[in-house]
Amino acid sequence: MPALVHQPQIPSVFAVAPFVLLLLAIAVLPLVAPGFWERNRNKALVVGVLSLPIAAYYVAIDLPYLLESLRDYLGFIVLLWSLYTISGGIVLKGNLTATPRTNTIFLATGAVLANVFGTTGASMLLIRPMLRTNQHRRFKTHTFVFFIFIVSNIAGSLTPLGDPPLYMGFLKGIPFAWTLSLWPEWLLMVSMLLAIHHVWDRRAYAREAPDELPRDLADNEPVRIEGWVNVGLIAGVLATIVLSGQLGLNGFARDAIMVGLGLLSMKVTPDRLRVANAFNFNAIIEVAVLFLGIFVTMVPALVLLSVRGQELGVTQPWHYFWATGVLSSFLDNTPTYLTFLSLAQGSLGAVEAADLLKTVDGVAILRAISLGAVFMGANTYIGNGPNFMVKAIAEERGPLRVQMPSFGGYMLYACSVLIPLFIVVTLVFFGPWAG
Repeated sequence: MPALVHQPQIPSVFAVAPFVLLLLAIAVLPLVAPGFWERNRNKALVVGVLSLPIAAYYVAIDLPYLLESLRDYLGFIVLLWSLYTISGGIVLKGNLTATPRTNTIFLATGAVLANVFGTTGASMLLIRPMLRTNQHRRFKTHTFVFFIFIVSNIAGSLTPLGDPPLYMGFLKGIPFAWTLSLWPEWLLMVSMLLAIHHVWDRRAYAREAPDELPRDLADNEPVRIEGWVNVGLIAGVLATIVLSGQLGLNGFARDAIMVGLGLLSMKVTPDRLRVANAFNFNAIIEVAVLFLGIFVTMVPALVLLSVRGQELGVTQPWHYFWATGVLSSFLDNTPTYLTFLSLAQGSLGAVEAADLLKTVDGVAILRAISLGAVFMGANTYIGNGPNFMVKAIAEERGPLRVQMPSFGGYMLYACSVLIPLFIVVTLVFFGPWAG
């Protein structure tokens, strides 16, 4: 939110209703009305009906708050679009033998790449090569669930490029390098998940039919990368963000450079590479439409939390970790992150988000919010944008198809694997002995 240069108009609690209804629509309509919801035009209709009253309200009484939220939206969508577009021009070709070791190395590689390409970019880059690698495996669903856990969510917690909530924190003034301090939590979670997957996959591999394994070995083909120019353009996006302060770039100049890098990728990448990736803009258009509505309708919630957040009783770092995480599981983790960041600012009297870093309590709470949003976005298919993208690609018709779990089945995986690990993280990093 902008600095409070005047006393904000405090909205009625009922002004939050469009925000809640929009998030419920995102969660429920894909399940109960998939035919209606699959059209971006219908998504735009729902967004318009719910967001226009809030936009009109703030145009009339408090325009700066609405403009600030729209500025945040622009920075958010430009980053996603540039990473999505550029990574769509990088093709990993080849077919490795689908041993437990190979699959675990794939996941570990994604855990690193997620912090450079973003969880969306890394997921789109690796999902099809991993499907090709496992095409002859019968017992493989668990591997793609762990792919969502690690590559599409938890691994992207080290840089603002990794996951949208952390980028929004960067736009709010959190230093770019601060998220690198989350490496102990990142290392613990990623290491535990890789270890669990490896053990699980070894047991599954032992159950494979003997006649399938020779076919897998016969189809082995070394992995090679095409579209190297786009790797350089991804580096350009990273450099633009990291150096924007030193170069004196304002937000609009930074966004313009990232858009230019994305357009350059479209110009110089051979069409055959994007065809090989089945690249199109449908997914990013869907994200742009839905998040425009979210960033408009969440303004009343952010104002209420900044003014009255102390009344909610969320005070300790572990409160923030679980509160942010639980909501990130069923809502999208980016607005959830912003909501609890605003709550923390109101509770600790911090005018700007970066002011939280001035106190020990503020740092602990910011860590908890950041980790809760990124980690627990993995708990459901709707917790983070790449989750449904990976599910949809894995279930596409053809020889690479994987039968992914239902919404409830996926949650059973999450409850069995992730929740115990989140308890470990709570005890290790947010217990009374944590420093």
